[in-house]
Order: sequence, then C-alpha cells, then structure tokens
Amino acid sequence: MTTKGNISVHTENIFPIIKKFLYSDHEIFLRELVSNAVDATQKIKTLSVSGEAKGELGDLKITIKLNTENKTLHIIDNGIGMTEDEVGKYINQLAFSSAEEFLEKYKDKGAQVIGHFGLGFYSAFMVAHTVELHTLSYKENASAVKWSCDGSTTYEIGASDRTQRGTEIILHFAEDSLEFNDSSRIRGILTKYCKFLPVEIEFEEKVINNPAPLWTKSPSECKTEDYEQFYKELYPFAETPLFWIHLNVDYPFKLTGILYFPKVKTDFDLQKNKIQLYSNQVFVTDSVQDIVPEFLMLLHGVIDSPDIPLNVSRSYLQSDGNVKKINSHITKKVADKLDEIFRADRKAFEDKWESIGLFVKYGIVTDEKFYEKANKFCLLQNTEKQLFTIEEYKEKIAAAQTDKDGKLVVLYTNDAIAHDSFCKSVQKRGYDVLLMDNPIDNHFISNIEYKIENTTWKRVDSETVDKLIDKDEKKESVLSEAEQTSLKETFEHQFGAMGKFKFETNALATDDHFLTLTKPEWERRMMDMQRMQGNSMFGAFPESWNVVVNTNHDLARKILKIETTEKTAVLQQAFDLARLSQNLLHGEELTNFIHRNYEQLK
Repeated sequence: MTTKGNISVHTENIFPIIKKFLYSDHEIFLRELVSNAVDATQKIKTLSVSGEAKGELGDLKITIKLNTENKTLHIIDNGIGMTEDEVGKYINQLAFSSAEEFLEKYKDKGAQVIGHFGLGFYSAFMVAHTVELHTLSYKENASAVKWSCDGSTTYEIGASDRTQRGTEIILHFAEDSLEFNDSSRIRGILTKYCKFLPVEIEFEEKVINNPAPLWTKSPSECKTEDYEQFYKELYPFAETPLFWIHLNVDYPFKLTGILYFPKVKTDFDLQKNKIQLYSNQVFVTDSVQDIVPEFLMLLHGVIDSPDIPLNVSRSYLQSDGNVKKINSHITKKVADKLDEIFRADRKAFEDKWESIGLFVKYGIVTDEKFYEKANKFCLLQNTEKQLFTIEEYKEKIAAAQTDKDGKLVVLYTNDAIAHDSFCKSVQKRGYDVLLMDNPIDNHFISNIEYKIENTTWKRVDSETVDKLIDKDEKKESVLSEAEQTSLKETFEHQFGAMGKFKFETNALATDDHFLTLTKPEWERRMMDMQRMQGNSMFGAFPESWNVVVNTNHDLARKILKIETTEKTAVLQQAFDLARLSQNLLHGEELTNFIHRNYEQLK
C-alpha cells in the first residue's frame, strides 16, 4: 500500500540556512538589497511609460546611508513601493519573486529587472539582527507600511510615517557583522558589485556608479577614445589595449560586452580572471572559465547577459546549453575580428603580433573551431624577424627543407642567442629557422605538427645538420673505419664514466664543429612538456646526450697522432667547448675551464 503526503518545512530553521549556506560571502547582502532597489526603480519607469503610474517620476536615484553611531545601514529608493498586501505577498512569503511576476506581466514592454529568486531581501539577515522596511506604493490612496523582523519567523507590520513613494530598508547590524559598520567597507562593496548598475547610486553624497557603461551602447555610437577611456575605467593602471571586440547579440540569446586585447610583454602579464561577468549590469564574478573559451581567459573586459544561468545566490555560473552557445559565439566573434584586422591592414596586424600571437596560438592548441579560421592569420616568425602565414612558410622552405621521404622539415629555436652556432650551421646550408620562444610554443608545435600533414618540426640542436634534414647524401670520411673506431673509443675511455653521454662518429663538412652535443627531438620535447606541467616523471631517468664526433675535422687526425698527455688535454678542451654550447658546463668544471684558458694565454 502506498501513501502520499507533503514534505514538512520547519520555517524556524530557514534563517540559519540563509545566513550560513545560501550566500558564500556575507558582503553579498548589499548587492542583493541594492539590486532590489534598482528593480523597484526600473518597475516604476516601466509603469510610467505604460501609463499605469501617474504623475512625475522625480529623482530616481538610490541612496545608501550609514549611521556608524547607531550601527545602521539605510538603502533608500524612490521606486514602485509596496502596499500592505504586497508586503505580505512578497516579503512574508519566502522565495516568492515579485521580479518574476513583473517580468511575465510586462515582458512585451521591454521590462528589465535583476531579481529572479525572491530570496535577496532575506540576505539582510546575514548581517543584521533586526531589519525594518518602510514603503509607500505608487498606487493612488496607498498608505505607508512599516514591516520589521528580528530574524525569527515572526514579524510586525503596521503604519509608517514615510511620505515619499518608494522603499527604505534599515539594517541594524549584528555584533558579529560590525565589519560592515564602516564607510570604506561599504564603499568597497558598492564599487565591486554596483559600479555599473543602471540607476544612480549615491553614497556619502557622491554618485559611485556609471549607470550607462559603454557596453550597453550600440557599437556605432562608440569612438576609439570611448573604448580607451572605458578600459582605463576598468583597469586604471593598464597600458592602452591593442584593440577590442564589442559584443552585441540579441538572438538566440542576449549578450553584450567588450573584450580587450591587452599588450603582453612578459609571462608576468599573463593573468587570468581579468574578464568581469555581469547580469543586467550587476557584477557576478570574474571567474568566467565556463562562458569564455580557455584561450581567451587572458583577455580583459566585460561580458553581460541576462540569459546566463546563475545559482540562487547569483555568485557563479550553472552550466547549460546557453553557456555553450555563448562560448562558441565569443570564439567566432574573436576569430572574425582577428581575420578582419589581418585582411584590412596586415602591417598593423604584424606590428601587434608579439602580443596577439599568444592568444592565437593558445586558441589553436585548445579550440579546434578556432583553428579552422586562425590557421589563415596565424603568423610564424623566423630568426630574421620575418613573418609568414603557415601556408606562406611552407612554400618558402619547400625546396630546401624537404627530406628524402618527401616530408617537410621545419627547423626552429626557442633561444636564438643560445643556439646561435647551430642556427648559423643550418643557415649555411640555405635552411631557414623559426623563432619559437613564446610560453605556449611547446604545445603549439606538437599541435600544429599533428594538424599539418607530412610535416615535422625539429629544434636546430636536436641533430647534426646532415641528420636534421636527411637528404640521403653520404659524405666520405677522411679516416679509415679503424681510425673512426679508435677515435670513438678514445672519447669513451676518457668520458664514458660520466654516463649521460653517448659517443658516435660521423663524416660531416670540414667546417662543421668537431664535437656536437644533441638531444633527440622526441626526448627533449617530452621532457619540456613534463616540466611545464609540473610532472617529474622524467626526473627518474638519467639525462642523456648524443655526442657526434666529426671525423672530417682537422682535430680528428691530430688527436689520433698526439701523445697521451697532450691528447687528454685536447680532448678535455674540445669536450668542454661542446658542453658549453649547450649550457652544460657548470660549477667546478666551468671554473677549471676558465682557469685553463687563462693559463694558455700566458
């Protein structure tokens, strides 16, 4: 046998729940109460336009007053007000939203209000032991009403002496919330959450907000200086941005905002949480990882959408289909804007590439749809500071840098100064070298190598010149096989005990280095990736290097002929020079190397 019944809710427990669990941060109370005042103001505007509210609207600003002596905070509006019946309906019934009801009734009138859940008013009890409400409805012959509650489930309602349309809420701060009985604290909260609310907010006789921020205007109304000035309003100490994207979407969701591309000079500039999320001009959060594509988290600016699903405390996003659509739309808008700039003025685009490149490469690595457009304007820079699109660069190097198997080999360095000798060696062969020293380039190389068929990327120090681009051209060695073996064994005998060096002989050009230290591309790339990710998996493996001995170098025959004592010194000098080229000479070994060279100068 089954039975049905109603779940019992113990209302006496609701205030502790609101205070401890509903809102993660108690300062939110002021955002909620001011938002309610804004809604009341917006409602009276709508009713005035529709003709339902008669008479002059008067001054519709919201006033915040703090009385530190009495430990009270007053939030005053000249909005729609409430009758006694409405107080009973919207205040005494928890989670009954007047905003939702109003929106439904006046949706064809363009009504815009903030509230949705009917809980914001009760956030006052997070900081107050008693809350008073004085209100007078816009309706003709309405009487002013006073409502008060001490945080229990009982309240008092009666007549108020308020004579002006609107509502005043008075919070009597609890002893554990006296941090808010401070003007600088209140000003800070208002600045954080209410800086761009659509109704003037006055505190300490000063208007603290911009009711008509730039993102609420049509892009056609805005000039360059407007965008730059608004950027300074958001980030007072930042440099002028490179450019911006003004978002203005009405369908299938409503989305406005401005995204700025900042100048990026160093890794320290790569700070996330610079985009601010608003809902109807109320600040929600600067953690926008769900709504903004990951690669654009480094941008600055503002996004505002009433269609973004928020949790009940309006403190963070709840993921749904709209979030994914907005995310995709932002990706498309950014890609289109970059493509537009590239096509309209390539020189200007190239001048900004040092900063833009990070965003573009990050996008290519993390977003397949972005890559579909970005591959046309993604630029590659060589060590001569020339810039090419991916297709342009493939055409540039095709003739010289295609190996015996028909694979295109892209050569690069992540440090043109440290790899200068390696770069010069390959450039003598007519090869080109890309400079890939961006923080994201390790990931970018692996990603782009996978996307572009029949292409491989190699760092200039990963092989000897002949092996970097194997054209199946064999050079003859001036040494016999026995001499080559002897030369290799000589090095192994003197340095083999060090463990991490593997010696081999190779017949290179006579003007190539006598000894070349290389690390295989796959091994070095994997180790770089692991280090970037903070994974020490490769730390357990001994580091290894290939040491290639050039058997066609003049030193090769000299070493085979000289006596043991002199040979030891020549081998040490040659080996130290090779290690120095890869920054592998440190500590006592480096000190000995320097001392030895000074001694030779005497």
